[in-house]
Amino acid sequence: MSNNDSTSTLLDALLWRPDILGEGFEAATLTTPDTPEHATLVRALPDAPTGKPALLWIHGMSDYFFQTHVAEHFLAQGHPFYAIDLRRCGRSRQDGEYWHYTTDLAEYFPELNEALRLVAAKHHRVVPVAHSTGGLIAALWLDHLRRERPAEHAAVAGLLLDSPWLDMQFPPLVVKALRGPVSVLGKRFPALKLPKSGTGTYGESISASAHGRWEFDTDMKPISGHLVRLGWLRAIFRGQEEIHSGVDTGVPTLTLCSSHSYLNKPYSAAADTADTVLDVDQIRRWAPTLAQGARVETINGALHDVFLSEPHPREAAFHAADAWLEALPAGN
Repeated sequence: MSNNDSTSTLLDALLWRPDILGEGFEAATLTTPDTPEHATLVRALPDAPTGKPALLWIHGMSDYFFQTHVAEHFLAQGHPFYAIDLRRCGRSRQDGEYWHYTTDLAEYFPELNEALRLVAAKHHRVVPVAHSTGGLIAALWLDHLRRERPAEHAAVAGLLLDSPWLDMQFPPLVVKALRGPVSVLGKRFPALKLPKSGTGTYGESISASAHGRWEFDTDMKPISGHLVRLGWLRAIFRGQEEIHSGVDTGVPTLTLCSSHSYLNKPYSAAADTADTVLDVDQIRRWAPTLAQGARVETINGALHDVFLSEPHPREAAFHAADAWLEALPAGN
């Protein structure tokens, strides 16, 4: 993926339009040959090459890219910044599609490949920054690239994970009991709706309409999350089983996560300083297995999305990410 005259304009040649985030952000549709569906690439301006790796944000479940302060921070550090809303998610979801629905996490690989191709053509080196379910997808994707598409994998300089969903956050006996039925029934009845679960605690802790400080579109990111379907849950189980069997991102990998969890409880002040979605002990168990020398940085008092935390842990998360990015090996 060289940055010669024939490739450096591929990204700029996309049909960019003003983004919903307003001034300083543009969006373009990404199509892939395997489907009439599409993904959406968002860029923060300016996005001229700086010699530093470009970052590619990958959102989680019931999520989309809205964290303008994250883009602004990394732009200030010299990193061109992009984000992708995957098919059926956020900006990309079309009428009639189930929110965030998939029966195979590898279904997202084509649009991630295309985003990587375009961004790397302009900036040489790319670091995915992947949150929650996006972190699970990104780890599987890079392992796939390493094995199947090494020339494209060579453009990935590192992987930064923000509270990746690497295991089910329920008692082991419950997970074991669910695994078989979900595998069988999820294949046969993939579109079956699952009962609404969770307390909405995380959404309340971050939303400015409740107890938080952040503004976001509650159609694309409902306070209590989107409904999920059995085929999607089966895909998550299968993806996590791959992680537990052993994957290798093949690049320096840093995981940021909170110091503790606060799960399955209604909102209280304790939710403002904890991961209210995932079990951080599970994150710390599996994240070091994702690559040789993979690191985990615990951010005291962080939220599930560490970059949406209160000011002190948020700055600690940025500091850890900045230091790690600066220490990445130089590219060719």
